[in-house]
Amino acid sequence: QVQLVESGGGLVQAGDSLRLSCAASRRTFSDRAMGWFRQAPGKEREFVAAINWSGRNTYYIDSVKGRFTISRDNAKNTVYLRMNSLKPEDTAVYYCAAALWGHGSPRADDFGSWGQGTQVTVSS
Repeated sequence: QVQLVESGGGLVQAGDSLRLSCAASRRTFSDRAMGWFRQAPGKEREFVAAINWSGRNTYYIDSVKGRFTISRDNAKNTVYLRMNSLKPEDTAVYYCAAALWGHGSPRADDFGSWGQGTQVTVSS
């Protein structure tokens, strides 16, 4: 199982940017797709973005397209989520997840390892 540690969350104002990082413990990180999910208070967890093992293919939920960018550095076992033009509705706990295989997916069931989450709060 891949151990994941997120960082980079915080309290920002609407329109600001943040970059989340997720460090993975396992050397086979580079053959797994990675994803970011989020859960707002009182809401179900939702898919945000995913990236395949090579970084060549990325996937986003419609509400973040054009604002968020997922990337990865396989040499550093790290995946990132750059979030620009943040909105109050982006407020949530953000979770990093490692997929069970190399291709990206928006389905939570396709991810076998999860981080503890990092809080992102966007004030209006």
